[in-house]
Amino acid sequence: MKESWRWYGPFDRITLSDVAQTGATGIVHALHEIPYGEVWTEEAILARRDEIADAGLGLDWVVVESLPIHEDIKRGEGNLERLFANYRQSMKNLASAGIRTICYNFMPLLDWTRTQLDAPVKRGGTALRFSQPHMAAFEIHMLERDGAEADYSEEVRAAAKDWFDASSEGLRQQLLNSIMSGLPGAFDRYDINGLREALKRYDGIGRDEIRANYARFLAEIIPAAEELGMRFCVHPDDPPRDILGLPRIVSCEDDIAWIMAEQDSIANGLTLCSGSLGANPKNDVPAIAKRFASRIHFAHLRNVAKEKDGSFQEAAHLDGDTDMVALAAALVAEERRRKQEGREDWEIPFRPDHGHELLSDIDSGTHPGYPLIGRLRGLAELRGVICALTHQDVSYA
Repeated sequence: MKESWRWYGPFDRITLSDVAQTGATGIVHALHEIPYGEVWTEEAILARRDEIADAGLGLDWVVVESLPIHEDIKRGEGNLERLFANYRQSMKNLASAGIRTICYNFMPLLDWTRTQLDAPVKRGGTALRFSQPHMAAFEIHMLERDGAEADYSEEVRAAAKDWFDASSEGLRQQLLNSIMSGLPGAFDRYDINGLREALKRYDGIGRDEIRANYARFLAEIIPAAEELGMRFCVHPDDPPRDILGLPRIVSCEDDIAWIMAEQDSIANGLTLCSGSLGANPKNDVPAIAKRFASRIHFAHLRNVAKEKDGSFQEAAHLDGDTDMVALAAALVAEERRRKQEGREDWEIPFRPDHGHELLSDIDSGTHPGYPLIGRLRGLAELRGVICALTHQDVSYA
């Protein structure tokens, strides 16, 4: 498997030299400075590709994460032909630069969502956390979203009320900032009133409508991906549940099966994110990896520890609720199958997703969830597992 690393370019406090020292050779990157819906020009792509390659560190840009989908497409709003044309042109420009794997998501309005960015870890350091009571407090008491109470249990609602009543304005602002932090590179950051207005644009749009809009996107994009020899891979919802009353439609095995069947093409694939899928108690992540192995083009490997009330916290990569060894074994087996078929693209790029802030990571100002040492620890652990799994011919006599 190809060891890779998410790098935010000019927005990142972690340098390419730092990345090279982790041992990773693939760069996962996006042109975050370009507004959603605009064309990624060939000049801009080549400049960033060459910046990575010309550093002389043995790094290359292997995956785009992500080529964002404009909210109008998700809502099915207005004349979308220009947005689809721009998206296809960006794809063509990426392909001409030799970059052929695109990770994307179809989460309405918000990307990944957490309620705390610095939850303490037992042996030191901090982690990302999603607290169900804190999210309920935000929706019910801060956002005052109609119908929010029905989305939470009585126990969670009571805990949410207790937290809200005891919280200061500073803590409430910190909660809002944490929820907004899942929009890396996005141009929209909402205050409470702004978020209310943004949600209004989704009035009357339910699960069926979101699915229909997604199906149209796939119909517009996947044939172009086939012609360009590209691999599209959808990222699961994070967390894998409805958020702010907005439907999430990439949250479980059945959702993935629907997506794969909607455009039954190797170009229409999956980013296997073990943390996102692992936050849903119904998901058996290694089993999902085995079922859709032939359509996995990219992997995010991380772990979460779930709690009974629906909360979860980022765990160390080999801890948490997902059997990471079994998952890695499924991916390694698929790589072996592809290699035996003689495929040139047999290698699956993966990156250590999210990490604890450890040691000098603390207060270093890196993107939430993307510290240097915490991810390096995760990469080292995953490297060891994969190394053991791929040494099939070693004798231990």
